[in-house]
Amino acid sequence: MIETYVHGYRPRENERLRDQAGTLVDLLHSDTAYPGGSMVLEVGCGVGAQTLTLARRSPEARFTSVDLSADSIAEARRRADRAGLTNVEFRQADLFALPFRAESFDHVFVCFVLEHLSRPVEALTILKRLLRSGGTITVIEGDHGSTYFYPPSSAAEAAIQCQIKIQRDAGGDAFIGRQLYPLMVKADFHAVRVSPRMVYVDSSRPDLVDGFTRKTFTAMIEGIRESAIAAGLMEPESFDAGVKDLHRTTESDGVFCYTFFKGVGEKRPRAGP
Repeated sequence: MIETYVHGYRPRENERLRDQAGTLVDLLHSDTAYPGGSMVLEVGCGVGAQTLTLARRSPEARFTSVDLSADSIAEARRRADRAGLTNVEFRQADLFALPFRAESFDHVFVCFVLEHLSRPVEALTILKRLLRSGGTITVIEGDHGSTYFYPPSSAAEAAIQCQIKIQRDAGGDAFIGRQLYPLMVKADFHAVRVSPRMVYVDSSRPDLVDGFTRKTFTAMIEGIRESAIAAGLMEPESFDAGVKDLHRTTESDGVFCYTFFKGVGEKRPRAGP
């Protein structure tokens, strides 16, 4: 499914994903709900960071959540069981070889998956085949080019560029958010609409300072330190200075901005006789 998940599967990354999901619930999911009886496919569910929110917000819908990693699926299943969720089935599966018949689902949900793929349009086309006529797909992605912060720091910018390059070398695209509309149109989705979801953080929002700037974004950059240094992208001292400056934005006079993009499209209804 994913050529290389550049963030890895370590426990700290699982914790980061949970922090991100919890912090961004309202921003990303306030307008996502599925009718009772709907069959919903979630692709790339990971450790269930988004799954729990989806299943809770649409308790009468039925979710099938898949991921390539068996360990992630096991953790997602444990989390769902602890939460008492009974409307989710977890399966290990590859996006490019999904074990479902055409037109098996009413809706598809994909979050933070396309950024890791070298063939995003092919992936969207595969998912479209699994949708019933008139069904919808929801796609959420970030865009590292939307990162702005104060105080400014060239070292922090360089550390972020390391993440972007490592992801590109692995076959992904850290700028995928801005491309959602053309990608979905190219995959022949109908009535595509994309909305930006900006995270703006200053010291008046301590929940976002901790949950997003510190535990989501900066933790993501910290997580590629060894890879960036091993690849010769930055010297250790410079990388560490960049991370320190990202943490500096969490102080009382600091500001941090990042934008996610949420796209919704429909599978074209069948033409009449």
